[in-house]
Amino acid sequence: MIERSLALSVFHFDCFWMRGFHWSDFVWHPQTFPDPQGMIDRIKAKGLKVCVWINPYIAQRSHLFAEGMEKGYLVTEANGDVWQWDMWQAGMGLVDFTNPEATAWYLSKLQALLDMGVDCFKTDFGERIPTDVVWHDGSDPQRMHNYYTYLFNQAVFGLLKETQGEGEAVLFARSATAGGQQFPVHWGGDCESTYVAMAESLRGGLSLALSGFGFWSHDIGGFEGYPDPAVFKRWTAFGFMSSHSRFHGSNSYRVPWLFDEEAVEVTRKFANLKMSLMPYVGQLGEIAASQGTPVMRPMLLEFPQDRSARAIGTQYMLGGNLLVAPVFDPTTAEFYVPEGTWTSILSGKQYQGPRWFTEEFGFDEMPLLARPNTVIPFGSEIERPDYDWDQNVTLHAYELEDGAEITVTVASQHNSAEVAGQFEVTREANVISARRISGSGAFALQVGETRVEGDQEVSLSL
Repeated sequence: MIERSLALSVFHFDCFWMRGFHWSDFVWHPQTFPDPQGMIDRIKAKGLKVCVWINPYIAQRSHLFAEGMEKGYLVTEANGDVWQWDMWQAGMGLVDFTNPEATAWYLSKLQALLDMGVDCFKTDFGERIPTDVVWHDGSDPQRMHNYYTYLFNQAVFGLLKETQGEGEAVLFARSATAGGQQFPVHWGGDCESTYVAMAESLRGGLSLALSGFGFWSHDIGGFEGYPDPAVFKRWTAFGFMSSHSRFHGSNSYRVPWLFDEEAVEVTRKFANLKMSLMPYVGQLGEIAASQGTPVMRPMLLEFPQDRSARAIGTQYMLGGNLLVAPVFDPTTAEFYVPEGTWTSILSGKQYQGPRWFTEEFGFDEMPLLARPNTVIPFGSEIERPDYDWDQNVTLHAYELEDGAEITVTVASQHNSAEVAGQFEVTREANVISARRISGSGAFALQVGETRVEGDQEVSLSL
């Protein structure tokens, strides 16, 4: 990725960082990873974060099984025997997170990984919870069927929050229940590698957003099977226009150069675009965390009075100002544009709504339309997401109405709850002006191809 100038922030180790049939024992596979500490140190020296896969199940072959059984840390049957089944791992048991001592025991194993330099965890599974068991605190087994994942992710997220600091804790969780949005991020699970599954994943994500979850991701290219290069490239564009972006798949590498060189170019283009949009996306993350409005918004959330928009599950708004319409076809996209003149942030082409459009797009293109009468901040970096978003930011104004007064807030990349810079953009007749309200440093105002730079106040004439 680095050799090909492809943006990369996190290197993830999935299940086989541990030995098979030992899941979970939280021990690095000694043959595959003889020097895990040295490996982690080398990865982090490149400026990357490290994530490892975990789940709340303890296989009978794991050295932790006997310990958990002896201490009463595993869920039991009515007769007191440890509950076991073979569905995922042979003879696996289930950590009882209603037991504070069991929770502390489980987290102590994760703490050892954090001490090595691991930054976050992919909290897989946490579903298929049995209802014919006894819980430490006497909880209703029917209630625990869905609530278990809450306790699992709450425990792991709490540890990360304690060790990594406020604003740095992050999971990559699969299962969830009501309230689980407090422990982001969630992803869509094991979908197929097809256009149909890509569309299904989006509909599932939008449903999750309407259920109060602010962040959502999915496996770019799908998980099961192996995607056609066309599917991979279309999914890549969609994936980078999501709140979090991850290449992942089953029984295959999902790096773009294994598909074709065009896939590398598509990845570079949309990864760079996302990095440049971090002043905008970062503020959306703060809104999701503080107000509960999701980053990826179903059309009906932004256009509740538009009968056409209310029924759409194949496109969405990234925040309030950017329409994203993934392309579920090798050549052609069908998408809906609400009322007004919308502008492609890739080509500058304008679309007059309300109406449907059917149009051909190359693999390095997709409908990404700026809402009329909006200003979208673009950052100055394209290689990493964690830069000073406020510095040398460009305020792109789209179809501002006469008399418009728009405030643009750019969060701090160090703490999104803090404001790094704030700007006021106005239009009076044919003059568009921007002035810095807070923060310091150079910025630019751009309308179409016209751009002006300054550090306090700038103006341009249409």
